[in-house]
Amino acid sequence: MKTALIILLSFLISAEYINSAEIIMSEERVTSLTNNVITQPKKIIIQPEIVYTVEDQNIFYRYLSYISDTNINDVDEILEKSALFFLEKPYVAHTLETEGGDTFKTGGRESVVVNLREFDCTTFVETVIALTQTVRSKNPTFKKFIEELKNLRYRGGVVKGYSSRLHYMTDWFYDNEKKGVLKNISKDLGGVTENKAINFMSNHRDAYKQLKLSDKNLHEIIEIESDINARGGFTFLPKSNIAITAPLIPHMSIIAFTTTIDGLDVSHVGFAFQKAGELTFIHASTLLDKIVIDKKTLSEYCNGQNNCTGIIVGSLSY
Repeated sequence: MKTALIILLSFLISAEYINSAEIIMSEERVTSLTNNVITQPKKIIIQPEIVYTVEDQNIFYRYLSYISDTNINDVDEILEKSALFFLEKPYVAHTLETEGGDTFKTGGRESVVVNLREFDCTTFVETVIALTQTVRSKNPTFKKFIEELKNLRYRGGVVKGYSSRLHYMTDWFYDNEKKGVLKNISKDLGGVTENKAINFMSNHRDAYKQLKLSDKNLHEIIEIESDINARGGFTFLPKSNIAITAPLIPHMSIIAFTTTIDGLDVSHVGFAFQKAGELTFIHASTLLDKIVIDKKTLSEYCNGQNNCTGIIVGSLSY
């Protein structure tokens, strides 16, 4: 039971799976593919390393058509419509793991993975934000979307191997606040600070293929955990205060659920969703295996989870 829990939690921290139908290619290469290749996709590797399928690109263009009548100055509306575009799409763990590349036996070659067909909780949030940023840009192309996704997912927006991915959600908040993507408003909402040692990944090395097979990756993750711990903890809104604070939590703000689990900061993430005077949230649900607007209020959900201590709230900086 303990091993199963560790593996499940590793899914939530680091999405790492990709199926055999994936394609690694440039945007220009996709546009030149024949119909035969589209119906029977083959794995192609072209530098720089980006992973996606033709279907992902097709979904992107369907999304652009869907969002085209939206006011680009209304960020909340774009975020909401972008999230709703994926409603009922499947939850799938490990969507970011690629098993190709000459260096896989020593930990894996890191690629920017685009998957608009299925999501885990983190990739859903990243995808919706990246699409919103793309729509609001002067150049809403698939290439621009990939750039926005990379910027969100990697430390400093730069891919430098497995450890450059922002695996811990508090690190994701920290780095994206530095990049001006969001503002952590947990303190403003009456949050408290917890100085908790973050070391789940290094303490459960065998749950992560890239750590299990690579001492280099493990040492880099340990260094990152040390950097996180040197920041003096993280601020969150205790679950006992969520109900009374709910009216102040912005619609479509990023919600990360903090946890009592040793070495771990956050176990789940989604978007706040103000609906009919109540605050719930939209997320990739592991229970229902799909993207849903939760039927429970945010407070009810967190109070119903024994391991949940509260929430971190991030508002996009637009």
